[in-house]
Amino acid sequence: MSVTSERIKSSRQQKKLTQQGLADIINSSRGSVAKIETDVFTPSYAMLSLIADALDTTVEYLQGKTDNTLKTPAVDDSGDEPPLTEGQKQVAYFIDPGATPEEIEQIKKLVEIAKLSKRRL
Repeated sequence: MSVTSERIKSSRQQKKLTQQGLADIINSSRGSVAKIETDVFTPSYAMLSLIADALDTTVEYLQGKTDNTLKTPAVDDSGDEPPLTEGQKQVAYFIDPGATPEEIEQIKKLVEIAKLSKRRL
C-alpha cells in the first residue's frame, strides 16, 4: 500500500469514521473510499484535499511529505501584525519549511535589515 492510502485509512480510523462516514462527508461513495484505501484508485488532488479537510489534516501529511498531522493554525487577525505584502508572500514561499527556529529568526533579521536599507534609498 502507498503512504497516501495507509494514512487515509489510519486517519479515518483514528477519527472513528467508517468508509461510508468518510464518503458521506466528501460526497463520494463507500466503494470509492475503499478503492483509495487499497490503492486500486489514486485520488485527484481535489479529492485528496476534500479527504484531508474531512480528516482534519493536510494533503501534505496524507501524501507523506510531512509527518505533522495538524493543519497550520489559523492566523489570529487581531490587528497585531499587518497582513503580508505580495513580496513577503513570495519570500515566505521560498523559505525552507525544514528551517530551525534559529534559522527563521536569522531570516527575519535579514528581512528587517533589507527593509531598513530600502527605506533609506
